[in-house]
Amino acid sequence: MATHTPSWTEEKGTPTGALLYPHTKTYMIFGANTDVGKTVVSTVLCLATRRTPEVIDEVVYYLKPVSTGPATESDESYVRKYTNGIRTKTFYQWDKAVSPHIAARESTQRPPRDVEVLRQIICCAEQCDNARGSVGEKDEGWLFVETAGGVLSPGPSGTSQADMYRPLRMPVILVGDSKMGGISTTISAFESLRIRGYDVSVVVLVDFHPEYQNADYLKEYFTKYSVPVHTLPPPPSSDREDFEEKVQAYYEEIRETPDSWYELKRILRNAHLHRTQRLLTMRPGALKRLWYPFTQHGTLVQKNIMVIDSALGDHFQTVVLEEPGKTDDDDRYPRDVMPEDRSRGVMQSFFDGSASWWTQGLGHGNSYLALEAAYASGRYGHVIFPEAIHEPALKLAEALMAKINNPRVSRVFFSDNGSTGVEVALKMALHAVRARFRLPTDTKLWILGLRDSYHGDTMGAMDCSMPSAFNQQIEWYTPRGVWLDYPKVFCRRGRWFISIPPSIKAHSTAEFTRGPFPDLDTLFGIAAKRATHDEDKTLYETYIARILFESQKKGIHFGALMLEPVVLGANGMHLVDPLFQRTLVEHIRNFPHLVFPAGPSRETPHSTWSGLPVIFDEVFTGMFRLGRVTASSFLDVHPDISVHAKLLTGGLLPLCVTLASESIFNAFSGNQKTDALLHGHSYTAHPIGCHVANVSLERMWQMYEGGEWNWAIWTGKFGKATRQNSWSFWPRDFVHSLSQLIVVAEVWALGCVLAVHLSGPAGYTSAQAYRFQVALRSRDKDKDWNIHTRPLGNVLYIMTSLTTTHETMTLVAERLLDVLTS
Repeated sequence: MATHTPSWTEEKGTPTGALLYPHTKTYMIFGANTDVGKTVVSTVLCLATRRTPEVIDEVVYYLKPVSTGPATESDESYVRKYTNGIRTKTFYQWDKAVSPHIAARESTQRPPRDVEVLRQIICCAEQCDNARGSVGEKDEGWLFVETAGGVLSPGPSGTSQADMYRPLRMPVILVGDSKMGGISTTISAFESLRIRGYDVSVVVLVDFHPEYQNADYLKEYFTKYSVPVHTLPPPPSSDREDFEEKVQAYYEEIRETPDSWYELKRILRNAHLHRTQRLLTMRPGALKRLWYPFTQHGTLVQKNIMVIDSALGDHFQTVVLEEPGKTDDDDRYPRDVMPEDRSRGVMQSFFDGSASWWTQGLGHGNSYLALEAAYASGRYGHVIFPEAIHEPALKLAEALMAKINNPRVSRVFFSDNGSTGVEVALKMALHAVRARFRLPTDTKLWILGLRDSYHGDTMGAMDCSMPSAFNQQIEWYTPRGVWLDYPKVFCRRGRWFISIPPSIKAHSTAEFTRGPFPDLDTLFGIAAKRATHDEDKTLYETYIARILFESQKKGIHFGALMLEPVVLGANGMHLVDPLFQRTLVEHIRNFPHLVFPAGPSRETPHSTWSGLPVIFDEVFTGMFRLGRVTASSFLDVHPDISVHAKLLTGGLLPLCVTLASESIFNAFSGNQKTDALLHGHSYTAHPIGCHVANVSLERMWQMYEGGEWNWAIWTGKFGKATRQNSWSFWPRDFVHSLSQLIVVAEVWALGCVLAVHLSGPAGYTSAQAYRFQVALRSRDKDKDWNIHTRPLGNVLYIMTSLTTTHETMTLVAERLLDVLTS
């Protein structure tokens, strides 16, 4: 029967932080297998760190989170029996000697969740550090957490222990296997830990079988990883009649023989010291050596650099540091210090509110993706791609055709990031237009797009956007477009509206609105809206035709229509009325003479585009970011070229694809090499990225098909969850509450994204969001975690991953509402 005494009230969804204290050393003891001597090593470590009861300058805790078998034969009772002055604890003890997941399942009590086990470890770590602090200023504490079975043995919930304990990211003491075959199991255990981001400080071998000479091989093997190997003599065999006396004598001899434990203790102390010292010097080192993107270094101060020790799920694990306020003679910048008054250690979780610049899909530190990346790395590394093929690239191309389901596209071009993918799309479209209309090479081709659109930071991509803070300071920037005003969708005072700028309605001098709409589904329902709001469609068509006619009179030749479907991202997080974008695409295709008077009036069997090639930049909005595999599905139209990146690999690796129609592809066909698309990258179709993208896309599709996001479907008029529903991770009542605040001008939420447009000066250079950004990231000693954001001027946006839980969303929403109302 399990015994369980909770240490504190659990908060659902609260992230568990990594453990790190300045003077209390915490170590996780993993075994390469069962019966390799983990408890022997634990006992020796307890003796080594508290040699005699008279020594009071070292506080030692031993934890066995889960244990199976009779309590009288437990590992905790063994450690307590052969040590003195050690504080021991077992959280869950099941009488049946089977794997913890079986014992927990067969128990009459509810099996503990992983987070319950972790929080009890954190609680004991706090107790250990507090006990250490009560002894004296120069004392130190030790916490050893012994796992059950092997590295990948399941915990009570069935999660492997390596994954279950990963949020704590405690440094590891790996107990190797001295048996026949032990070299393989030890190395396999090490690799399993390393692929999950653990730091193995030392490998300890209880040499039960010296005849196999495992220690000699392992010492040489681990040299390349700078991991020391320490050996211990084995304790007496349990089949001896005087077993108890012999074991007692064994540990007495260990205690009195510093050569057997001193080096091990030194290794652990040095590992802890090296880790803390490195963390202390990272901020000043970064300030001296790095050039950050989108950062004004003239105003950057050292304390605002976030030191990220690791990341897992939705959260960064950051180091809480304080500046001493004085400067060393040899160092221009003061070094950080670790605060002594941190009751929860010096690690703090930060919710990754920008999804790490919109890349996070399946969570940080995803061990499944890491393993798949390692597989592809071992199989390929990187291989050249032109006129070659490897399985991950072809499989990804086929999967994209099937999942995206755009009947217009048939070809996949690989690149490395969204901006370069847009550059590729431009080359494709402009060349196709020039070839079809036989334009002279000196004919300047322009882009038709929307005001506030932005497509990346490479030169060609920047030229496709209006002058802004992002591009107008660049010497080679030359705007090459005509950009239309557009109607915006937003929620204000709990109701949804469409705001139509005066330029769209001829002779109007003021913005006017449509609405209120009961919900986003009604607003986004293209077919229904066309039937009930013909006035808007006609208004949009008239405005588009007027802009195209004016452009013709100026002699402008367009080379492509380029849109960010539904959401304009980097230049302000604006939600666009999908009817406007659909109308724009249809108008270009249905009335090609408005673009090229001499052009074909309709599509022909040899042409899949009419008027202009249509490019959809879905770098930000695609791959389920807005709740569907593509944002174009909200418009119910298909582009001729589309660009996809960001979430494509689930947040692990950079990769981009530009999808194109066969007609666009054929425009580059010829007998001369110069007729080809002469564009590429050294890492084109990177096999590791392609393989991870396949795995990520498959997982996202499973979540989509399996209804794992059904909890996020807004209630009421939204009805039953279907693929056509508009939905959001952000609760509807919460979004409506935000829209009522005085500091909020308007707000919208869709899929993973929440965009809060604050009252006051707008634009990227606005500082309206700064104080809220500071409040969200500021340290609060009553909180275990905070929120990291990257506002866009007056727009405070926060987005989730695709694996964010309902519990986490509730906590993030509460914290955000609290900050905006304080």
